[in-house]
Amino acid sequence: MRLNGTLNISMHSQFLAVNVVRVMMALPLLLIRLIPFLSGFLTDRTKHATMKKNLMAVALLCCAVPAYAAHPLVTDDTGTQGTGGWQIECTTGFSSNSETDEGIRIKERENEAAVAVSYGLSEDIDIVAGLPYLWYQVKENQLVTADESGIGDMMVELKWRFCENEKNGFSLALKPGVSLPTGDTDRGLGAGRVTGGAVLIATKEFGPLTLHANAGYHRNAYELDEDAAACNKHIWNVSLAGEYALSEKLRAVADIGLKTTEEKGSRTHPAFLVGGLIYSVTEDFDFDLGIKSGLNDAEPDTAVLLGVAARFN
Repeated sequence: MRLNGTLNISMHSQFLAVNVVRVMMALPLLLIRLIPFLSGFLTDRTKHATMKKNLMAVALLCCAVPAYAAHPLVTDDTGTQGTGGWQIECTTGFSSNSETDEGIRIKERENEAAVAVSYGLSEDIDIVAGLPYLWYQVKENQLVTADESGIGDMMVELKWRFCENEKNGFSLALKPGVSLPTGDTDRGLGAGRVTGGAVLIATKEFGPLTLHANAGYHRNAYELDEDAAACNKHIWNVSLAGEYALSEKLRAVADIGLKTTEEKGSRTHPAFLVGGLIYSVTEDFDFDLGIKSGLNDAEPDTAVLLGVAARFN
């Protein structure tokens, strides 16, 4: 991602922006300290095996609104493409999860391939459209209880970098978005309704190290009564990511985040950790590789993330 354009701000705005960044940087760290508490004391132990065959579909529905960041990061940055600039990003992920519930061995697998296209409406505003292709399978004691694939819900977002101070190396952006019901609701691939949310983004540069913090909210809606009964409507999330330039072409990245639980009746909030590398073949062409690990039972055990991004005018 490239940071383009300069916005002159007053001293009062600078003071406000700096404090917003500090709060956003501190919030994920505070919530991360609660992960052992959330994944231990608050782990929901009332689930039954008869419900498990639907959990992957529920998870896909609740997560049908992907956030398009600099892959393999989940946390977005404030970078934009600049006026007339384009970026095409193709990503894929393979996740797996296994557990035993009341003597039943449950294995879940999910694959996702997505294409996201960004266009610079101005130096500080991008429009982003993304479409995922999903596949998931659930097995109980080697018996397949769910196996579906197809296009998921399409996401359209607008990223506005409303504050930037190049001297201090920080910037703020707002990214509202809507999810369009392009996925098959009956097969668990879409919500069947238009939903929306927004993310507040902060980026702070410290020489070769760059930090990003996100705080977001999304309101879900569902066409099917059983989906509405299984999933929460209000989803909050916070995350913190870092990029470190190992060389002119290679960056090491890490990401950690937490969000409110998607499943009604569960009190375990999904938490994740991502580590990876981004290799820039040229200034406008990147390859990336990442490993995503769940920090509690609400998040898949492991996911392998791959992606490629190309930018042009």
